[in-house]
Amino acid sequence: MKKVILNLILIIISPLITFAQNVLTVDEAVSIALKNNYDILVAHNDASIDKVNNTLGNAGMLPNIAITGSDSYYPGSNTEQKLSGGTSSSTSNSQSNTMNATAGLNWTLFDGGKMFVTKKKLSEIQELGEIQFKDQVLQTEYYVILAYYDVVRQKQELASINEVITYNLERVKISQTSYNAGLSSKTSLLQAKIDLNVYQENAINQQSVIIAAKRTLNTFLGRSADILFEVPDSIPLNYIPDKKGLSLKLDSCNTSILASQKQINVSKLSLKEMNAMLLPKINFNAGYGISQSNTPSGTTLMYRSYGPQLGGTISIPIFQSGNTNRQIKTAKIQLQSAEYDLESTKLQVNVQLQNALTQFENQKQLLTIEKDNAVLAKENLEITIQRLRLGQTTSLEVSLAEGSFVESLTRLISFEYYLKVAETKLKQLIAGL
Repeated sequence: MKKVILNLILIIISPLITFAQNVLTVDEAVSIALKNNYDILVAHNDASIDKVNNTLGNAGMLPNIAITGSDSYYPGSNTEQKLSGGTSSSTSNSQSNTMNATAGLNWTLFDGGKMFVTKKKLSEIQELGEIQFKDQVLQTEYYVILAYYDVVRQKQELASINEVITYNLERVKISQTSYNAGLSSKTSLLQAKIDLNVYQENAINQQSVIIAAKRTLNTFLGRSADILFEVPDSIPLNYIPDKKGLSLKLDSCNTSILASQKQINVSKLSLKEMNAMLLPKINFNAGYGISQSNTPSGTTLMYRSYGPQLGGTISIPIFQSGNTNRQIKTAKIQLQSAEYDLESTKLQVNVQLQNALTQFENQKQLLTIEKDNAVLAKENLEITIQRLRLGQTTSLEVSLAEGSFVESLTRLISFEYYLKVAETKLKQLIAGL
């Protein structure tokens, strides 16, 4: 009985210990994940790279300006010269120095319009990166919410086990009194104690399950797995899906569909880039240079030139080993694949929507039935306990009633959780989390 009393005390003070911990709301959990989750941080960096790459310079619309210089020193060289007049000269161990410096500008003025197409493509890629980042955020929110309510579910499971332990303590007390009075056999008392021990073991195991579920949630939140927190005792279920509205919003809101549509735009622009390579290319060159050569021996001791220079080049593609045509064909195939991906994505997302709606309706119906069932199972257990107190039933019948009550509560909690899962999935599909 000392063990029973100790366990009863633990059951009573457990809620007080829980209350002392910080209560984490689902909104707070999502907010923490948005700041700390590593998948979101990586996705944000990927989107930032796309933004950084979206510049006029990366599209080839700006000039390249560079300053170059060189200096060549010849410490000792031998030279021989024979002039047309018949004279000749020679030097030995002659030193010379040649210096060059140039500030130059190279600017592509026309490349078949490719630079403008590339700039549009970079903007589309940036927008695609933003959509993919949003998709990662929605996925993370989805898993955080599920992990959060899994903790609530496991906590409810523990509460149901503790409730049955309370009934079982009463059952042991009644059986002990009846046995002491010689009104029942010892086997009934022993069975009651055995059942109590089993439920106490289940409670201990369930506490381990709760700890593991909290660690999983902490991992999604990007923080230490052992941070302590508490959650509410129930799962809110007040969502009413608008079936028609969900279908209408799907194409315009679903991030997977939006990403596929954006990928088609990128592929179209890639095809335009390849076509632009068939057109002429005009470059403009400008610069200012200086060159000086010093030779101590010889007819020219010093030579210097400096000044601006302007020029331009035009390149007309005639034959490029068929590479441009090959790239155009490849771009067309990639565009077709992107269109196929969009249609496939639409089909998959629609199936996910229909499955989520079906699950939502089924879980809602099952939950309604099980709520009535849980009331009946509890009433049956209380009546059975009362009959045991009056000596009108057996310990086996009470054990069956307890088991029925626990199973009903387990199903009820499970239906609530999966109803929330279906609700969260529906919201994720239309980016409504």
